[in-house]
Amino acid sequence: MSDLRQHLRLMTRPSWERTRSGARTTRRRSGAARRIGGCAALVLTVLFGYTASQRRAAFEEPRAIIKEAADRYGVDEALIAAVIEAESQFNPRAVSRRGAQGLMQLMPRTAASLGVADPFSPRENIDGGVRHLRALMDRFDNNVPLALAAYNAGHVAVIQHRGIPPYPQTRAYVNRILKRLERRDAAARVIPVVRRTGQRAAER
Repeated sequence: MSDLRQHLRLMTRPSWERTRSGARTTRRRSGAARRIGGCAALVLTVLFGYTASQRRAAFEEPRAIIKEAADRYGVDEALIAAVIEAESQFNPRAVSRRGAQGLMQLMPRTAASLGVADPFSPRENIDGGVRHLRALMDRFDNNVPLALAAYNAGHVAVIQHRGIPPYPQTRAYVNRILKRLERRDAAARVIPVVRRTGQRAAER
């Protein structure tokens, strides 16, 4: 209400006076925006328990862990990253409505069977999640779409339906990850061509 009254008073003044007042208002709004931005950062820090550097680390730390797990269990790094992105958006503290936890959204029973003591630990969660994914790939003869469907809906559902279950959520999940991998493969094909083109141009 006070902002509305201020605006009405400003509009009834001469133009030269409105300009000066408008500049002051802009400065005040700019200061208010900075304060609001600071408050938003504070709220995010309080709600999620992260400082800015910790938030950056939360995204950077999994990269090394993903590589270790990929090498250890023979699973493509890009596939692991795509599963994490689809499952939790790289939020190590994510909890689903059904109770799945952490980066790779392990259900408590699954986490326990994999020996994951702390599902919110990026290292434990990724190691357990990749072991689980590896086991599913072995079960379905390295058929990635079926392994992904089993990761999402359970291997029993895949066996019962003799393929990807007709669940909209599961099919969307599998398609999302496969499209991400397709984009990665397309980029991998384009980058060498761009490099060769750049080299030829430099040699001229």
